[in-house]
Amino acid sequence: MLALVLVLLIVWMVLAIIGFAVEGLFWLFVVACILFVLTVLAGVFLRGRAARRRPR
Repeated sequence: MLALVLVLLIVWMVLAIIGFAVEGLFWLFVVACILFVLTVLAGVFLRGRAARRRPR
């Protein structure tokens, strides 16, 4: 699961850089930034949830 989150974060960063570099694709930058933040939040939420499931 962690690998998937890392791959998604890398993809969103690349899309954000492309969107920022090409002026006509500013919308791509915005979408990539939103997806980046959502992926980080999902990763934190799922990681915290998995940590609570483990018996001590």
